[in-house]
Amino acid sequence: MGGQDESKSPAASYADEMQKQTRRERRFDDVEAELPNPTVPTLQSAFFTASGLLSHLGSYNPWGRPVTEDDIVWLMDNTAYKPSRLGSWQAEFIAAVFEKEPKCKVVDIVQGVAKKLGLADDAEELKTIEERILPFLWDVQPSRHLRVINHKKELKLGPSASNGISTDTLKIHEQPAGAMVSSSAMVPQGTSGLLKMHTFFAEPEGWSILSDIDDTIKLTQTSDPIGILRETFVNEPTPIAGMPELYKNIQAMLPQGSPWFYLSASPYNLYPFLREFRDQYYPPGTIILRDSSWKTVAGLLSALTLATEQYKVERIKKVHEWLPKRKMILIGDSTQSDPEAYGDM
Repeated sequence: MGGQDESKSPAASYADEMQKQTRRERRFDDVEAELPNPTVPTLQSAFFTASGLLSHLGSYNPWGRPVTEDDIVWLMDNTAYKPSRLGSWQAEFIAAVFEKEPKCKVVDIVQGVAKKLGLADDAEELKTIEERILPFLWDVQPSRHLRVINHKKELKLGPSASNGISTDTLKIHEQPAGAMVSSSAMVPQGTSGLLKMHTFFAEPEGWSILSDIDDTIKLTQTSDPIGILRETFVNEPTPIAGMPELYKNIQAMLPQGSPWFYLSASPYNLYPFLREFRDQYYPPGTIILRDSSWKTVAGLLSALTLATEQYKVERIKKVHEWLPKRKMILIGDSTQSDPEAYGDM
């Protein structure tokens, strides 16, 4: 533990202490302990089986299985880049695979969250909670692979790791800078989810924008555990006043080929929710989320309030490695130590 703390920057250590203080003052631990928790032996089934053990090999696992009609697949939008001006386009393709039917009693989890929020037995509110909470209740599917068609080229993604996510950096067909190309999953009939994604082609030089999401462009109330739950599972997602207009103006000022990135400490379970929000209010761009596998509602609160500065620094560095010659505009707020994360760059 001591060596790990010494490796942190002063800004990261300060940010961690401030987050711990906020968690104590706002009783995050108490709220997390009172939230319903699906009592399903998911960890055992995902880890101690042969496929579970092999899933830790990720893309190096040669025995992955193709997705089935009983799976849910999410393809996530990405950004293509060139390692050098004369090099080929490549991009990081991310897919998540879940088991379609949750093994826990969904109604109990929904009612438990509603009770914690002090909600009456309102059918519409309960329906909204159920729709948004389901991705936290599905079992992840490790050792799954699938194929996608990217501009007439077939790409293999996976196998997925123990968290249900596959991450593959692949070469793709030549396109003009600024192009947006869609890819579609080749899956059995009956497979559901986000089966289409978009790749934006960003040339090596110019400007790029990297924006925080929570309490920068979207109301999340990251300092309040009950506020997080309300804004995530009940309320209509609300943009921060003036930010859609500001981003529209920034988009108009910059060259058309400028890539946008949206960074959140939220777990990937919220990807469809945040993608729909982005599409409604902000310019297209790659959404970057934590790749931890949270199968509890309490895990959402932990993801948004623990070690966010270190996580964000790592993700920003990755984007910079993709586009090292681009000037980057960083936009954030103080609730999740964005200034400290940006300062570490």
